Amino acid sequence: MIDCTFYLNYLYSTITDYSVFTNYHYHLLATTTEALTESEKGSLILAGVLLSLVIIYFASKLGGEICARINLPPVLGELVGGVVIGVSALGLLVFPEGGTNASDSLIINFLEQTANLPPEAAESIFKSQSEVISLLSELGVIILLFEIGLESDLKELIRVGPQAAVVAVVGVVVPFASGTAGLIYIFNTPAIPAIFAGAALTATSIGITAKVLAEINRLTSKEGQIIIGAAVLDDILGIVVLAVVASLVKTGEIQVINVVYLIISAGAFLIGAIVIGRLLSPFFVELVNKMQTRGELLITALIFAASLSYIATVIQLEAILGAFAAGLILAETEKRKELEEQVIPVADVAVPIFFVCVGAKTDLGVLNPTIPANREGLIIAAFLIVVAIIGKVIAGFAVFGQGDLNKLAIGVGMIPRGEVGLVFAGVGASSGALSESTDAAIIMMVILTTFVAPPFLRLVFQEPKSSLTTANSTQEIAGQPTSTSESQNE
Repeated sequence: MIDCTFYLNYLYSTITDYSVFTNYHYHLLATTTEALTESEKGSLILAGVLLSLVIIYFASKLGGEICARINLPPVLGELVGGVVIGVSALGLLVFPEGGTNASDSLIINFLEQTANLPPEAAESIFKSQSEVISLLSELGVIILLFEIGLESDLKELIRVGPQAAVVAVVGVVVPFASGTAGLIYIFNTPAIPAIFAGAALTATSIGITAKVLAEINRLTSKEGQIIIGAAVLDDILGIVVLAVVASLVKTGEIQVINVVYLIISAGAFLIGAIVIGRLLSPFFVELVNKMQTRGELLITALIFAASLSYIATVIQLEAILGAFAAGLILAETEKRKELEEQVIPVADVAVPIFFVCVGAKTDLGVLNPTIPANREGLIIAAFLIVVAIIGKVIAGFAVFGQGDLNKLAIGVGMIPRGEVGLVFAGVGASSGALSESTDAAIIMMVILTTFVAPPFLRLVFQEPKSSLTTANSTQEIAGQPTSTSESQNE
């Protein structure tokens, strides 16, 4: 009789050994694959970032060139180029915060086809690549505000300070009060969403307006300096309003201590940075003059700008305020012209990333009236757009004691909400305070105010032909040059 027990034990041990062998090799294969993926991850992220930059720069130049040839601000072309390559159209440049994933990104799909990106690693690469591009975008707006600070006149900003303060306060109070009240009493919107939407109306995109003013050579005009000063104050007030509303959403009550802290820290930072910076600026010039290495002026200036931006971020302000303050301070030194020339190439590389990304993150799907959820939002959006435009225009006419100012231009310069408005919408959506229709309405308001302001700003700054003709005739009689460009720049 055959000993079955022996064969059963042998069979069991064989199966067990094979299972152990299989599990070991599976673990080894998985470990090797994971290690291989980690070792290739950096290269794949770099490939995704490089491909993104190719698309961003191509879109910015194509859009900018088209707009320049039809007498529109190139920055508008960069925004439109971003929309075309973004979530609203081609889907080449998309970001996870918009609710998209790796499968929605054509860049990631292209990497899967050409760079052997494993599908299981696509989501991780997509998020990392998006984070790098977003970081470069933030650096772009920091460089932009530093450049704008260099081109601004601190003495002129101080001189127009009272007017800029009036424009900023009126430009915050009027849209906020009218928008909130209208949503509550006309559209029966609950209080918290109405307050959040009203808060989004207070924002002003200093980056977009400043870029347009620089393009049309109006940055150093009285109107331009009032707009920049008011936009800086708007950023401060906007941060305070956002903090108050966010506190209201989270706790149901406004934390006065936080509000007071933000106001004091913002004021102390701006005043302190400018005062201390002006005292230290001679040492900056002396240090640069003693250096013997390449890029001594530019690198030292960027260190200074990054330091102030860091301090602003640490005390819960916007980094762009620190960069702007750094530019203002260094503009008072004898190195101003030389530094302006050296910063321009850096800005040409960094700034388009910011504007294209703003456009790419803009979802025009909220404008589709065939979607039932969008219809209510479109009606609310129409109301918010009217309030957003009229509220800022009224702020421009609130300037006192300056009868020769182009007050309409000041008001129009305060209209674009841009990335600041998108921040409000993003915070509101993530907090759950906004309904889909209200969120869509805020995004639509941001879109339209961002895109209509640049061409309108250029339009309102144009002088009538009759005025130019009269001015030229007067100059001819007086024996002065009759350059049209000179007349426009006066």
